Amino acid sequence: MVREQIKGTLAGFIDFIRDRGVAGFAIGFILGGAAQKLVQALMDDIMNPLIGFFFNTENLTQYTVGAFKIGDFISALINFFILALVVYVAFKLLQLEKLDRPKV
Repeated sequence: MVREQIKGTLAGFIDFIRDRGVAGFAIGFILGGAAQKLVQALMDDIMNPLIGFFFNTENLTQYTVGAFKIGDFISALINFFILALVVYVAFKLLQLEKLDRPKV
């Protein structure tokens, strides 16, 4: 009896993963973390010093206006837009919109 309940629960769990695409979500989460590290390195090593050059500071994150650390915010904003662009382009190139449709 207990063995059958465990088997039924396990089968239900596997169906849930298959129907909801949880495995794909997990893979996307892992790849998203890797893409975020790549974009962060691009920002820290290339973009921040380049933008900082135009603001006459060593690094964009050090740019302040009075007591406001506006450079950190600008850096995070640029980082977000680059990451969103990378995810969008990857989504379109890999044609992942087919996977986003609910299963009937």
